[in-house]
Formats: sequence, C-alpha cells, structure tokens
Amino acid sequence: MDKNITIADIAEALGVSKTTVSRAISGKGRIGNATREKVMEYIALHDYKPNVIAQGLAKSKTYNIGVVMPKDYCLMDMPFFLNCLAGLHEIADSAGYDIVLTICDNVDMTHLERIVSNRKVDGIILMRTFLEDKSIMLLQEKGIPFVTVGSSCYEHVVQVDHNNEEGCKELTSILLLKQLKRIALIAGNEGYMVTQNRLRGFLEAFEDMRVPVFRELIYVNQENTVMIESVVDEILKKDVDCIVCMDDSICSSVLNKLKKEGVSVPAQIKVASFFDSMILENHTPSITSLSYDVKELGMVTCRTLIDIIEEKEVAEVTLLGYEVVLKESTK
Repeated sequence: MDKNITIADIAEALGVSKTTVSRAISGKGRIGNATREKVMEYIALHDYKPNVIAQGLAKSKTYNIGVVMPKDYCLMDMPFFLNCLAGLHEIADSAGYDIVLTICDNVDMTHLERIVSNRKVDGIILMRTFLEDKSIMLLQEKGIPFVTVGSSCYEHVVQVDHNNEEGCKELTSILLLKQLKRIALIAGNEGYMVTQNRLRGFLEAFEDMRVPVFRELIYVNQENTVMIESVVDEILKKDVDCIVCMDDSICSSVLNKLKKEGVSVPAQIKVASFFDSMILENHTPSITSLSYDVKELGMVTCRTLIDIIEEKEVAEVTLLGYEVVLKESTK
C-alpha cells in the first residue's frame, strides 16, 4: 500500500491536472463524472489521506477548537473539568480537530482576544458562564462560532448544560418530603450561572410544596474554606435540620467542619450536595447528591460546536439529564 501520496502523485498517475484531482476530492468545480470516479477509485485503492494543513488552508479552516478554562478554578473543581475535557477531546479527535486550551477570567480578555484575532481556532468552547459574561460578548462581537458548557442568559447563545434547575428542585423536594423544614443552603459565587440555576431550583421546591423559605439560612458567595466554616458555626446555632451544599467542594468543607466540631451526620444534622464527584464518593457516611455524566456533557458540547462549524443546524439549548442519589447522609 502506498504511503503519503500527494495530489501531484495522483495527477501524474492518472494523467490529469492537480486542479482536476483537487476538484474531485472537494466535490467543487466543474469536472466530468467519469473523471471524478476515476480519481476517487485511485484514492480508495491507495489509501490517500489529505494533508490536514493543506486541507485547512483550502477551506480557510485551522481544524483547531479553542477551549477556555476559567482562571478562578480551584483544585476541587478539577474532577469536573478533567472529565469534561476528556469528553471534548474524544469527539474532537474523532472529527480530526485538535484542542487549543487557554485560561481566561471574566475581566482580562487578552488571551481569548489573541486566539480569536490570530484566527488560531475555528470555534470556541467556554467552560464556565457568568451572569455578565465578557467572553460571550466578545465572541458575539467577533462573530466566531462558540458553545457554552453551562447556561447563559444572553440571546442567541448555543448552550449545553445539565438540567441543574430541575435536578436541584427534585432533590430539595425529596428533603422537604422527609419533613426537613429548616434547610440551610451554602453556595459559591452568585455571579456564576450554575449558582443561579441551582438556587432557582432550590427555591422552586419550597414554592411548589408551599413550605416557607428561611432566607436567613441561604448563604451565597462562600468561596473558601474559612468562609464556609464560619457559616457552619452560624448554622449550628440556628436549629437547622439539613445543610444543602451547592457543590462537592463546598460539601467537603462542610463535612470536615462538622467532623471537627463532633457533629454527627446524619444523626444530628443531615447533609446533601447538588453535585457529586470523586471528592465525595468514599466519604462515610455516604452523601446524598445529584449525579451528572460530565464526560457526556463535554462530548455533546464538542459535537454541537463541530456541527456549527460545518454549518449544520443545532438546538440553541440542550439540557442533559441527572440522577438523584439518596444515601446515608439524609436518612
């Protein structure tokens, strides 16, 4: 079998011009059916693979996908991002695309602007979304295809997310059905869309079940261990039945604090998390949580972006499923 043959090799072997071979391969331009079939048969026989760089130049494509990681992620966030990236890479690789990874916050757009202005990528995936999102505004202004991992309140943004709102509503409703009325919620940055969606689901459960919400038990913007431990001290003085944590990172800090204070879970207080990961999987007691397929999230997001790049129609909003996993911490 011939290796690394070129368009020039094919043209010489068949006695046609390189332009004719290019037209046969691309399917564009005027060329007779018999000639096209002859070229395609030769290609199939000799296992010809187009040079990706040359192919990209011909189509004004880079075959690169930009992935923007948030600058403020912490070590506890890594399981989510690594699983999501694994899904992204699997789809990108199968479609012949490479991933260009960059880190950007919601203030300094320098790295993202450079990637876009230098035309290094065919499209962008944003790994975190904000209520006021400068990355989205930049990409919309530049007209580059992009998809968000997570929801967005901006118009005409293609977004792929788990159904956080419905999942958090369902889990909270189950806790209320267990007659846990005084439920505290500890959440992170309220500027993140995921925080807003999960908070909305939490509140909707109380509203639908006609149970009063104790607003003084809702703590947002608790972004580090010191803040979370201080909040837990407050909560323990307020006769709370259950602590619901917005994610696994917050839940881990809460559990460590409760252990230090000698507070038994679930005997003295129940605990649940709106996001499960390997951080919580080996905890004793096991933690009631929402489980999501993060790798699938990455795969669907990447497939959606490639479809946009290839000018296929896509849904503006795709919401993936979840599973409520009831465990020992809320018994």
